[in-house]
Amino acid sequence: MLNYIHYPSTQSNKTPLLIVHGLYGSARNWGVISKRLSDEREVFAIDQRNHGDSRWCETQSYFDMAGDLQEFLKHFGSMAVLGHSMGGKAAMVLSILDSNLVEKLIIADIAPVSYSHDNTQYISAMKKVQLDRLATRTDAIIQLAESVPEPELRSFFAQSIDIKNKRWKLNLDVLEREMEKIISFPQLPGQYEKASLFLSGALSNYLQITHRPSIKKLFPRAKFAKIPNAGHWLHAEKPREFEAAVRTFLSDF
Repeated sequence: MLNYIHYPSTQSNKTPLLIVHGLYGSARNWGVISKRLSDEREVFAIDQRNHGDSRWCETQSYFDMAGDLQEFLKHFGSMAVLGHSMGGKAAMVLSILDSNLVEKLIIADIAPVSYSHDNTQYISAMKKVQLDRLATRTDAIIQLAESVPEPELRSFFAQSIDIKNKRWKLNLDVLEREMEKIISFPQLPGQYEKASLFLSGALSNYLQITHRPSIKKLFPRAKFAKIPNAGHWLHAEKPREFEAAVRTFLSDF
């Protein structure tokens, strides 16, 4: 089963929340938001396959990722599910294939469509890091600066390095090979008929108004909200606003 971090709550009568990170992420990236949301409900944050401390596999399709989430929820019980980017697509697939496991759905800055950007340039940048020369995470950030201009992304990627064992906690070879699947979205039968929230960053181009017909076709009860002055990493750029939007959507649940 997937590796996870559990945030227990004294408010055990509320529906638990499962958080599913995006590409190159991990459960740890969601630590602050998970801890804060756990004042109202139990929170689980998982590492997806080929990320963090979860198992390495040879595939990264959305049916595979949805299957991993399905296995997790069959063990712990149905929950509200929040997914960001790649994690959002995995959560969407699960919600349509096995809606009984997903009580409510929150999708952060992604649509059920195929995209043209493939993000493999970041894999190339990570592969260039000389792991045997790293003593601290700062050393990794300095090396990444040669290929990654965005400081926030350098810090984000560096979180996935196991400094002690001089290794990436990302299966970079498989993620690179499976990138076409990751940027696409599969054809799905049926709909998810429970409440869903599609939350976007106002400065991001990942979730656009033109995507709404595709979303409504699969998620007829979808609602939409934007976080001002936030991009694709909306939960990291505007954590309080993101947290407030999630709380509001789950307030009666």
